Amino acid sequence: MTDWLAVDWGTSHLRVWGMSRDGAVKFRKTSDAGMGHLTRDQFEPALLDLVGEALETDRTPVVICGMAGSRQGWAEAKYVAVPCAPPGIDRATPLATRDPRLTVHILPGVKQTSPADVMRGEETQIAGFLALNPKFDGIICLPGTHTKWAHISAGEIVSFRTFMTGEMFALLSEQSVLRHSVAEMGWDPEAFADAVSTAMSNPSDLAARLFSIRAEGLLNNLDAHEARARLSGLLIGAELAAARPYWLGQHVALIGDDALCKAYADALGAQGLPVKRTDAERMTLEGLKAAYEGLKERAT
Repeated sequence: MTDWLAVDWGTSHLRVWGMSRDGAVKFRKTSDAGMGHLTRDQFEPALLDLVGEALETDRTPVVICGMAGSRQGWAEAKYVAVPCAPPGIDRATPLATRDPRLTVHILPGVKQTSPADVMRGEETQIAGFLALNPKFDGIICLPGTHTKWAHISAGEIVSFRTFMTGEMFALLSEQSVLRHSVAEMGWDPEAFADAVSTAMSNPSDLAARLFSIRAEGLLNNLDAHEARARLSGLLIGAELAAARPYWLGQHVALIGDDALCKAYADALGAQGLPVKRTDAERMTLEGLKAAYEGLKERAT
């Protein structure tokens, strides 16, 4: 029996777990019905298309994190200002639905006014990490399209910064002149490490170093796999240089895609900084479970 639905609604994908009341996963389903592909009135049908057959006749609680709560999403959910604990169900946005079997709650994001910054979805992963590591004080880095660095203390998000490193890599490797030099797949760990070191030591010449990738491909037959690793290393190195006040001398935990987290772990490890790598999907689910516990408490 499915007692509730845990939903991670991203820009490009939708993930749903059918859950029992005690937190056991009954099923997991995914689709490409991400926020970026839907109009506001298409969210409920997209959810029902994926899991409607699993719903009972009673009203099923649905706890949602991610981009369904964005301005372009199902309904705009509020932001909670730092410093704050990762916001739970008590600050969620309830949503009326056409289907009487659904009771929807969209979790809020987190905002920072100075410097201006926002996160939506990552706060639930942070909540999941803290549910498993309640005494953690340090930095949580969430590599991705928009990488987050969050300072955690006493169970609260104290401050955070976002870097568009992943999006810049995609744009440069797929749409800039570098697309002619960079392989779609493949890796060179030595080229990556060297590029990280180069960018960290002199981040001000990043733009020139980037064009050198193209020039070396033309003049010196730079291998396309090496070029890909070098591009990634330059961008991550420049990010680490800017984020140094966050990670220097801190305990750092990584939450994100395995391959991307390995790149960040290697880059930070070269600075003598040990890191804790985690399973991103598990952190998301643990955060949604923590929110549902709040819903159960309100119902009793």
